[in-house]
Amino acid sequence: MVSCTVKNWQGEEVGEAALDFKVAKPENASHIVHRALVRQMENARQGTVSTKTRAEVRGGGRKPWRQKGTGRARAGSIRSPLWRGGGVIFGPKPRDFEVKMNRKERRLALRTAFQSRTDDLVVVEEFADQLPRPKTKELVGAIARWGIEPERKILLIVSEKEENVYLSARNLPRLKLILATNLNVYDVLWADKIVTTAQALAKIQEVYSD
Repeated sequence: MVSCTVKNWQGEEVGEAALDFKVAKPENASHIVHRALVRQMENARQGTVSTKTRAEVRGGGRKPWRQKGTGRARAGSIRSPLWRGGGVIFGPKPRDFEVKMNRKERRLALRTAFQSRTDDLVVVEEFADQLPRPKTKELVGAIARWGIEPERKILLIVSEKEENVYLSARNLPRLKLILATNLNVYDVLWADKIVTTAQALAKIQEVYSD
């Protein structure tokens, strides 16, 4: 179990929150997290890139010149891969990059990755009511009061999507806002600092504990 200090909008410590996850054994932790990360990145690939072979390129049905007597190298088609505008040899074709991983393993990898970032975790009270209207400057000020440099890569985890919080956060290029139910290994490892509300932390433990 890991204890985290809870801060309010002004950056003052107002309580504690506990993080209690079943994680992978130390000797297996990096391996399973790496597998989950590779799976997520591979599954994000579209796999739609495609090149044409010499059989698929338009034209080239006629022999460009006779076989012998011209002094030039013999050629059977202007769409040969050796020619400009010709086909591509062994070029990429549409394919499926899907990597499978058991649900229990995925959950274990996510819990392990998240708990490994507890030193960079900042837990705050719900602050949606502090933003009666969208104001990026107010959110940047709060982040500074929470002890985070604005230029750091920040993952902000909330329990529910609040319009004013979303609109205040979307202009910050190095801040990513996600819901607790959309937590994933890549975002957890990408961020320099992770900010989560106390309610979002409770939801994370509820959703991903098994």
